[in-house]
Amino acid sequence: MPTYNKLVRDRIPDTIEKSRKRFRAMTLDESTYEKELKVKLKEETDELLKAKLREEQVEEMADLLEVVYALGKLEGIEPGEIEHVRKKKRTERGGFEERIFLIDVEE
Repeated sequence: MPTYNKLVRDRIPDTIEKSRKRFRAMTLDESTYEKELKVKLKEETDELLKAKLREEQVEEMADLLEVVYALGKLEGIEPGEIEHVRKKKRTERGGFEERIFLIDVEE
């Protein structure tokens, strides 16, 4: 029996049950959940960085957003609030389209 020891999406146990496989799972307390979400954030970031095909990249970006939204929810931060701040920062500071790489700044 493979061991996973990782946070999974809510419907994964249903999928496993439908395949008639046995499994063990548990519900995490809030502290452990937050810790595991941060582990998942790194996992999803690594998967995005390794993704080659466009379809894979879109899937990993969606997974990454899901984890960010879950972390936000722990702090009472809604996706709309994140998007609002993102747009505000983009208006004030710009995005990354111009590919500017800052080397140094004279003091």
